[in-house]
Amino acid sequence: MVAMSGGVDSSLAAALLKEQGFEVMGATMRLWRPPADRREGGEEGRKNLPDPAEDARRAAETLAIPFYVFDFIQPFYERVVQYFIDEYKRGRTPNPCVVCNKRVKFDLFIEKARNLGAELVATGHYARLSYNEEEGRYLLLKAHDKKKDQTYFLYNLSQRQLQHILFPLGHYRKEETRRLAAAYGLEAANKPESQEICFIPGNDYKEFLRREGKAKEEPGPIYDTEGNLLGRHKGITNYTIGQRKGLGLALGKPVYVLEINPCTNSLVVGGEEDNSFHGLYAEKLNFIAGKAPEQVLEAGIKIRYNAAETKGLLYPVVDGRARVEFPQPLKAVTTGQSVVFYLGEEVLGGGIISKAIK
Repeated sequence: MVAMSGGVDSSLAAALLKEQGFEVMGATMRLWRPPADRREGGEEGRKNLPDPAEDARRAAETLAIPFYVFDFIQPFYERVVQYFIDEYKRGRTPNPCVVCNKRVKFDLFIEKARNLGAELVATGHYARLSYNEEEGRYLLLKAHDKKKDQTYFLYNLSQRQLQHILFPLGHYRKEETRRLAAAYGLEAANKPESQEICFIPGNDYKEFLRREGKAKEEPGPIYDTEGNLLGRHKGITNYTIGQRKGLGLALGKPVYVLEINPCTNSLVVGGEEDNSFHGLYAEKLNFIAGKAPEQVLEAGIKIRYNAAETKGLLYPVVDGRARVEFPQPLKAVTTGQSVVFYLGEEVLGGGIISKAIK
């Protein structure tokens, strides 16, 4: 069963697997109902809205494979959207794609696919899998195309899940993907990539949190690191750690959001020197091998998807938390974001940043 979004990557994944001799089915997850579709008369309004499943359905027809639509709207809201809202209200900056992969795409989707008789699930993620015979376990590896590598979003996968997963695009570069998709006659070959979170059109977080999260835009104080009042903010959900623009402060030098305190409805800002951190603590950890390293380990560290990987020391887990130290300070280490640990090409695991260390 291939998880098909209608984009070029998942469409080609289905085509490649069919050519390799697999009996392939496709399915789209319906995850989100736009607000206009929820109002009275929404059924009528839906006729004028693009159906994200239609592109996937046409790809399935081109490939002559069975196609399904899985309605995950309710669990997606409960497991992903509500998490996103709650984290922002806590003054943190969540990554909903990481949570969706953990709690929907590689949980509910696998369960639904297996109920329909599928033995394996495939996606269009740029990642690779390998099986280590000596250790008797699966390895999650970076894609060959390092610019498109998506293992950052997959660190929550378990050995139980990996035995049912295929990543057909792990050895391809994006330009090869488009060329092959065109050769297979797939309409999605030239479809532009979406850079948005699927449930936030236009990436307008502020409007989304106002509408869905009933976020109160209650103004509050902005302090410097010494506790001096510098100005007023427009509501804490409008800000993220490391933000520089839009603070409404004229101090003669750039300042950055260092802390968001929902209990006091306040922000703390500081200069360039205050926005650098020598380490972090991470919680809600997962290690692909099923167990955490027992010794201090020099690992590759990524604190954001688009951040460059840097070297760091990963310390053994204590009380459910891992400590990471950087030899050179990093900017804008953001609570709520994921940190992912690598050993060369291999993904060791990761967790949620709970605290930045000065």
